[in-house]
Amino acid sequence: MAWILLLLAGLFEIVMALSLKLSNGFGNLWWSLSFLGTAVLSFGLLSYALKSLDVGTAYAVWTGVGAAGTAILGMVALGDTVSAARIVSIALILAGVIGLRTLT
Repeated sequence: MAWILLLLAGLFEIVMALSLKLSNGFGNLWWSLSFLGTAVLSFGLLSYALKSLDVGTAYAVWTGVGAAGTAILGMVALGDTVSAARIVSIALILAGVIGLRTLT
């Protein structure tokens, strides 16, 4: 159950980061509220997951899911630069997350 909570926390982290970008420096009320709400949800779910997971592993997985997901959605939805190096780097992040999950 903790791993499911951690995955959900990572997904909310993705929405949090995208909301922060779209808030335009907190100038857009709705995206700013989305950022605040998803930040609370993400950190809250992470804190519950930490009750039974090692902090180093959980934090690395949380940030890895968030970083990889945000980078992918940035490229797909926001027009961020796409390059082979970025794609390989994202794959390496995901490989690390999978390794931490399966080896723990």
